Amino acid sequence: MPMIHGPLPTDLTRDTGSVEEATDLAGLLSVLADPTRLAILQHLRGGEHRVGELSEHLGLAQSTVSQHLGLLRDAGLISTHTHGRARVSCLEHEDLLTSVLVTARALLASASAAAPDAEHTP
Repeated sequence: MPMIHGPLPTDLTRDTGSVEEATDLAGLLSVLADPTRLAILQHLRGGEHRVGELSEHLGLAQSTVSQHLGLLRDAGLISTHTHGRARVSCLEHEDLLTSVLVTARALLASASAAAPDAEHTP
């Protein structure tokens, strides 16, 4: 049975602004969608780190970690500063980022629990 509804108060006939906003949000979510970048963010939740430390923690080449840090920095999720002779990275907006990660985990758990078991589907 098709769902029928009239225009809702928030429905607009020409809503190009929502596409632009969705594009910006999709860009940020694509930065967050990489497992390596999520692991870096998790490590930075524990405090600032040098590239070498992150490389050691994650078992990745420093050049790889540096590339991911650059993307996170460009997205405004981290900042980098010098501490003595070392450059260190730290989280920006830690409380908001933590909320996003906690919410994403809860959504994943909820969606996984609601999904039909793959073995029982025809």
